[in-house]
Amino acid sequence: MRGVVLLLCYACTLLISVQAIGKYRGLEFLETCSRHDSKLEGCLAKTANTLVAHFRQGLPQLGYPEVEPIILDELHIALGGGPNGYRAQFRNITARGVSTLRVTGLKTRLSDDEVQLQLAFNIPKIRAAAKYRSSGTLILVQASGAGDYWGEYEGVKAKVFIRARPFLVEGRRYLRLQQLKMDFSVQDIKMGVENVRNSNSILLAALNLFINTNSQELLKEMKPDLRRKLVQVMSTFVEKLFAQVPYDAWIVD
Repeated sequence: MRGVVLLLCYACTLLISVQAIGKYRGLEFLETCSRHDSKLEGCLAKTANTLVAHFRQGLPQLGYPEVEPIILDELHIALGGGPNGYRAQFRNITARGVSTLRVTGLKTRLSDDEVQLQLAFNIPKIRAAAKYRSSGTLILVQASGAGDYWGEYEGVKAKVFIRARPFLVEGRRYLRLQQLKMDFSVQDIKMGVENVRNSNSILLAALNLFINTNSQELLKEMKPDLRRKLVQVMSTFVEKLFAQVPYDAWIVD
C-alpha cells in the first residue's frame, strides 16, 4: 500500500512539473544549450534549424497549425513626383517558401538581465502573389490599372537582431521581446503583372519588360514598407514563442 502511495506521489510530482512547463510540451525536440559551452552559438543555431524543420509541418502547440502562406495586408510603392508619378498598392499578399529558411549564422550576447541574438539565414526561393492597383507612368509606359501581381525571389538572405529580457512567472524564467530589427537582400528577381483591366498585350508586355529590367530598383523602393511589415510578422511570432517556451528550454546555466 505504501508503495502505491509513493508511486502516486511520484506521478503527481511529474504531472506538476509538466504543467509548470506549460505549452513547452510537444516541443521536446528542442535541444537545450549550456550557457558555458564554448560552442553555444553553434548549439543555438542547430536548435533554431530544428525548430524551423518542425515548423514547416505546422506547430499547433504554438498556435500555428499551418505556416504558409505568409500573409501581408498591403504594401505601397511610389516612383517619381508630380501628377504622372507612379503609385502602386499591393493587397492580400501571399508568400510561399519562407518556411524553407535555414539559419547559417548566429551570434549571441548573454547577461543576467538581457539576451541579444543576431541571426543570419538563407531562403532559396519565395513566390509571392497579390492584387494590385496602380496609377501614373513608368518611363513612357502608361501603368495605370489593376490586376494580379506575381513575383519570384531567389537567393534571399536576411539578418535579424533580437533583444529580449528575462522575467519570472511562478519561479520560471521566460523572455520578453524588447527589440527586433531585420534587413534582407535578394539575388535574383522575376516579377510581373497580368489580367490587367483596360490594357492591351503590347502595353502589358512593355510594362512587364520594364518591371523585370528594373526589379532591384523597384524592390529598393518597396523595401522600407516591406521591412516594416515583416518586422511586425516576425515580432508577433517571436513574442508568442518566448511567451510559451521557457528560457531554460533554450539555455541553461
